[in-house]
Amino acid sequence: MDILLLAPHPFYQERGSPIAVNQILRALSERGDRIDLVTYHEGHDMPHANLTLHRVPRIPLVRNIRPGFSWKKVVSDLFMLALTLSLVLRKRYHLIHAVEESVFIALLLKWLFKIPYVYDMDSSLAQQMVERYPLLRHCAFLLRFFEGIAVRHAKAVIPVCQALAHDIARYQPAKVVVLQDVSLLKNGWTHQPEDLRARLAIDGHIVMYVGNLESYQGIDLLLESFALTLQRADRADLVVIGGAADDIRRYQEKAQRLGVDRRVHFLGPRPIEHLSAYLAQADILVSPRIQGANTPMKIYSYLDSGKALLATDLPTHTQILNRRVAALAPPIPEAFAAELNHLLADDARRASLSAAARAMAAGRFTYEAFRDQVHELFQWLQEEIAQEAQPLHPPATHPRKGLSG
Repeated sequence: MDILLLAPHPFYQERGSPIAVNQILRALSERGDRIDLVTYHEGHDMPHANLTLHRVPRIPLVRNIRPGFSWKKVVSDLFMLALTLSLVLRKRYHLIHAVEESVFIALLLKWLFKIPYVYDMDSSLAQQMVERYPLLRHCAFLLRFFEGIAVRHAKAVIPVCQALAHDIARYQPAKVVVLQDVSLLKNGWTHQPEDLRARLAIDGHIVMYVGNLESYQGIDLLLESFALTLQRADRADLVVIGGAADDIRRYQEKAQRLGVDRRVHFLGPRPIEHLSAYLAQADILVSPRIQGANTPMKIYSYLDSGKALLATDLPTHTQILNRRVAALAPPIPEAFAAELNHLLADDARRASLSAAARAMAAGRFTYEAFRDQVHELFQWLQEEIAQEAQPLHPPATHPRKGLSG
């Protein structure tokens, strides 16, 4: 098929949505589809067969576009709309694959040009807006109304988790396929980019967090919990990988106020190809997320790492995790710290959790399983679109009359 894929974020960057889009591109490329990708001006190109990349022009003052709603994203999305319209006027597409808020561009194109679309749903836009701007709760019904229109008109909706699938059931979507993320760990790595224990002078356990440092990730909870943990376990260090420079500075200041700055190490971003090597040096991996319905992408690599995992006992985690594969604690510093202390003191429990987690990842969260699911969905879409393109009744045929007729 000829597919127009709309990705309203910098591409490619090593963060959640761009990583997920790159996985989709890889699977569609392997299927043989021809893809035009429309995205922001930031990011770097990724080589995929049958892929043509279209970027919006560089926009003055619009740079370092972060996850979540912002004026920079609104401006960039308007430029995406103009670029997308110009492409649709020049080329015929069988399908639009719309990620996140670009679904409203796809909805407009469906109304104008009758092009079907799929809605790649990483999160509920209505919920995300209310969580980020609490005053919007007074018009949450209006946000849900527009979200419902986008869902109902989609040929298929692809939520990233079961919680989102359950949430959008109220909108009565035509077809829903939950497409979970996968582990990003690479097998057979041989290069260790840095020895954390030697570099940071760590002689005890390493507790590790990997990901961005946005407020919904629960980094405040993590630091407050770790300060309480150190009151009982004095041979533990917290290593934080990822985050923008401003966020790192803010949380370094918080760690200093809590008196734990000597035991908390902010390394900043590291390449995904080194993720296996970093996780291998940890004793416990943590996901303190406090908001959102979708499962953090890091969870799938955590499960695959062979390390014990501690996460908040919230649906964002429990739709995937259970107490057989992870330690779970309420999002309260005292409770999270107590569970972390228990894990630090119990080698056998850490080993049991990590073995069960790795078995789960190997059985369910591989790229091969993801690719097969994508291929099955797009084969169905291709057949549906082809069938709808055929006339309902074949044209009538009449026998040719003879000269004497």
